[in-house]
Amino acid sequence: QVQLVESGGGLVQAGGSLRLSCAASGRTFAIYGMGWFRQAPGKEREFVTAINWNGGNTYYADSVKGRVTISRDNAKNTVYLQMNSLKPEDTAVYYCAAARFLLSAQAMGNAHAVDYWGQGTQVTVSS
Repeated sequence: QVQLVESGGGLVQAGGSLRLSCAASGRTFAIYGMGWFRQAPGKEREFVTAINWNGGNTYYADSVKGRVTISRDNAKNTVYLQMNSLKPEDTAVYYCAAARFLLSAQAMGNAHAVDYWGQGTQVTVSS
C-alpha cells in the first residue's frame, strides 16, 4: 500500500547536477528502507544507492560513489538523490524503490529486496 512518485529528471550537460525526488504515501512509511535504481537503454536495471530509514546508514554503487548523495525527509515522506559531476554514462531512467524491514542499506543491492517501485524519471546527460 505504498505509492512512489519520482520527479526532478531532465537534460543536463556532462559535469552538471540534478536532484531527484521520490514522494511516498502510506501511514507506515517509516518502516521502509528507500533506494534508487537505474536502467539505460538495452541494459539491465542496476542498483544506485539506498538508505535505511530506521538506522540512517547508506550504501552506494561503485559507479556513483563520491558523486551521489541519498538523503531523507521523514516529515515530507520524501527521499532525495543529489547527483553531481554527471557523466553521459549516467543517462538512464531512474527508479525509486522501497523495501519493508530493510536490515541494512547494502541489502537493497539485491533487487529482490524491493517491495515497491516508482514509475521512473528520465535523466539524460549530454557530452
